[in-house]
Amino acid sequence: MSFSPETSTTPRASRALAATEQVELSLVAPVYDERDNLEPLYQRVLEVFGSRVRWELVLVDDGSTDGSTEVMRALAQRDRRVRCVVFAHNCGQTTAMRVGIHSSRGPLIATLDADMRNDPRDLPAMIEKLGSHDAVVGYRLKCNDNFVRRVSSKVANAIRNWFSGDTIRDTGCSLNVFRAHAIREAPLHFEGMHRFMPTLLRYYGFSVIEHGVSHHPRRAGASKYGVLNRAFRDLLAVRWMRSRIRRVTLVTPPEDSERQS
Repeated sequence: MSFSPETSTTPRASRALAATEQVELSLVAPVYDERDNLEPLYQRVLEVFGSRVRWELVLVDDGSTDGSTEVMRALAQRDRRVRCVVFAHNCGQTTAMRVGIHSSRGPLIATLDADMRNDPRDLPAMIEKLGSHDAVVGYRLKCNDNFVRRVSSKVANAIRNWFSGDTIRDTGCSLNVFRAHAIREAPLHFEGMHRFMPTLLRYYGFSVIEHGVSHHPRRAGASKYGVLNRAFRDLLAVRWMRSRIRRVTLVTPPEDSERQS
């Protein structure tokens, strides 16, 4: 892959991916009432990756009511690299993330929020850092939230790590890069599990490293999360899962057994 920024942000028909071309990178962004952030998000992805990387932007509309769906579909009409998944009603960020991940076509999957607080400009460095690892997860170098939210996030992060037995620095950061085969192993079937994706991967024996990323103030729309719901949701579910994971080490692969019989 080449990650030199595109000099022009004007989409051209010749740049759009043919349906038969292989995707190298899938960017998955859950969307819930983010109408005014979707065009800037698309333009930033286009600026960063342009036509040098075969990418797709998978936008998962989690029951928006502000016209986000129409903006998504207009983007998809302009550029076939934009793909839309639309829910009939709100199902939660974890479900939107899971459906987006399983709808993606690339061997690498980048997850990010659609509110433009994550910056796609951080992704090339994260991809370069991936190496032989299965995931590179972001942590915000400077969190642009108010004081109450910053304290809440730190407390919630400490509690999650204490319960889960992990050491992830920023479980609230959505900007991550995963190998597709690895993240599809994560059991994202309960709301809130998207915050534990790095921890779940480590439970399953995958290699996860961290990388500092930027964090911007919200430019449009409203936050979808309160303060108290960050700390305790799904902690017991994660511990329950950890206690029941069973790793299998094969002495003889199945095909060898059949060959010997």
